[in-house]
Amino acid sequence: MRNDCSKRSALRGEVDKYTWTDAGSSYVMSDLLAAFLYGQLEIWPQIQAKRQHLWSRYHAELASWAKSLGATRPIVPEHCNQAWHMYYLLLPDLATRSALIAHLREQRIHTVFHYQPLHLSPYAQSWNGAPGDCPVTENTSDRLLRLPFFNAMTFDQQSRVSEAILAFR
Repeated sequence: MRNDCSKRSALRGEVDKYTWTDAGSSYVMSDLLAAFLYGQLEIWPQIQAKRQHLWSRYHAELASWAKSLGATRPIVPEHCNQAWHMYYLLLPDLATRSALIAHLREQRIHTVFHYQPLHLSPYAQSWNGAPGDCPVTENTSDRLLRLPFFNAMTFDQQSRVSEAILAFR
């Protein structure tokens, strides 16, 4: 039987997001998920091309805005390949990220921050993980904002997100 502590804890209301709560990992994939993955692998080049297009469009449309706000866009060195799995902005500070999340929420656009630093999770704290242990990680975690990004995203949906971000000052 598979044991997924974080999922069970979330269902019991003990944690509010994906939080590392105990030792161990879950590597088991259900048959249904394996079948879904197989179907995606068959059209992987098309999926990646679509995701690269979405990523590149965000990158181009938000360039001037990011520079004027002091935000950082993802940097991918020329010699690297990437997965095109998300697009994020690194805002100047937590207050700006919070304000942008609120601004987008008012327009019914859902954005999320990334996972909490692992050393601040309940499990790591039981091993003496503490605030200040990884200051760069903590600073980055406070400023990172993930934008809507999914395979079925349309041009119009992405335009709506970009326009809402561009209206934020």
